[in-house]
Amino acid sequence: MNIQTPSKTIPQATDAEIRIAQNKVIDRLSANPAVAVTTSALTAHVDEGLTCVVQQGKFSTVMDLGPAMGGAARGPGPGFIAKAGIAGCIAIGIKMAAAREGIEIQSVDLRLETVSDDLAIFGLGDNRAAPRETRISLDVQSGAPDLVIEALVANVLECSPWFLALRDPQKVTVTTTVNNSNRSG
Repeated sequence: MNIQTPSKTIPQATDAEIRIAQNKVIDRLSANPAVAVTTSALTAHVDEGLTCVVQQGKFSTVMDLGPAMGGAARGPGPGFIAKAGIAGCIAIGIKMAAAREGIEIQSVDLRLETVSDDLAIFGLGDNRAAPRETRISLDVQSGAPDLVIEALVANVLECSPWFLALRDPQKVTVTTTVNNSNRSG
């Protein structure tokens, strides 16, 4: 896979620094498991058009659809962001686990493909809008034995929150409030 990487102007942590940082977090959470259960929230806002601004803490991103769907293409679509979250969670998780276990990995490249029925997003046809199939291909550059890397990847997938959110059913609760300033009475 030929994937462009960001500029190297921001220094990256070494495997040893990653291992030290993670072990500190593991020690802190192990000492008080109650603090390991967290709730995170983000906000999304769409007004005119289809451009959606999403924010969590100091980070934000813009999503939109292309003109063929009525959008202005001001950012990638929600499907891109969702797939990017899954791909990043897996690839970063592999590097994290490898650093923690002292396994040298030069790089992780990941390809994620989904097969979907685009008619279903309009509520048309007999299929569900959820992807029918998701395929993930990994290319791990490492001098470690194949069996070591395969076991590492299998363990990471069982601990990867966004891979598991894709793979496993979960409880989802939706609350809707309607604010209509044009409503009388």
